Amino acid sequence: MRARIYKPARTAMQSGTAKTRHWVLEFAPAAPREVDPLMGWTSSSDTQAQVKMRFDSKEAALDYAQAHGIDAVVIEPKTRKPNVRAGGYGENFATNRRGAWTH
Repeated sequence: MRARIYKPARTAMQSGTAKTRHWVLEFAPAAPREVDPLMGWTSSSDTQAQVKMRFDSKEAALDYAQAHGIDAVVIEPKTRKPNVRAGGYGENFATNRRGAWTH
């Protein structure tokens, strides 16, 4: 079995970092998906593709993979530069602004 271990990125719809602190072990699909001719739904006989396991650290995920004989590939996360302004949100409404305020 092949799997990948990664740290999920935040969603594009929210600025929060919830559900991004844990590492995820996700199995690669062993069988391709097939289209049901009657309903048009996609399905697969591979049940491992539905499994996502969460771990507190990368080392815990690697230890689990090695203990169960899983060939795992680690994908390192890209670090995010913090966007911190000196005045914070209140800087948008500063009275000492030099230029015209636009959206």
